[in-house]
Amino acid sequence: MTRALKAERREALSGEIRSAVIFLHGYGANGADLIGLAEPLAEHMPDTLFLAPNAPEMSVAAPGMLQWFPIPWIDGSSEEESKQGLARAAEDLDAFLDGVMVDEDLLPEQVLIFGFSQGTMMALYVVPRREDPVAGIVAFSGRLLEPEALVDEVVSRPPVLLVHGDEDPVVPVEALPQAAEGLQEAGWTDVFAHIQKGTAHGIANDGLSVALAFMREQLGYS
Repeated sequence: MTRALKAERREALSGEIRSAVIFLHGYGANGADLIGLAEPLAEHMPDTLFLAPNAPEMSVAAPGMLQWFPIPWIDGSSEEESKQGLARAAEDLDAFLDGVMVDEDLLPEQVLIFGFSQGTMMALYVVPRREDPVAGIVAFSGRLLEPEALVDEVVSRPPVLLVHGDEDPVVPVEALPQAAEGLQEAGWTDVFAHIQKGTAHGIANDGLSVALAFMREQLGYS
């Protein structure tokens, strides 16, 4: 049985929902961590609903905060526990995405996924295994998990924008070219990348500007 994900929500500025951006937060955070991005983005995407679901599990390493799945080198979990947690969280996120499309009367191509850190890992794991391609994936500061398996398991290949800080001490910047290579080996043709200069593990203004341009194009604003 899947776990229902509660989400932070910011309505479309125009009052009419024609698309949605779904933020997936990182490890040891929650939906409120990213929903604030809706404020600077909304004026450029007035017909877009913004949602930021809370991950389904309490974090061991960050008490009071959340995680999508355990990370062994942070919380002492086993590789098997991490893998099982990923699989279960993937089912939860799949159900959430299905629910958003039904509840908001949106097609997959009207929905864009925006991940940060562990949220990026979830986006790049779950979305390509879904039957219908979404508008795109914005992937900040994360990794492509199980790239070898993706080659055999990929179902849809939405455009992907990879963004990473070149001074990231949490997820090294080398994860970006590794993710790009893994996606290309799995058949992607639309993979874009941006390096945030002088940026650690975070979302800088230049990265957000590049992401905004990508999102506007994929959701039909430009």
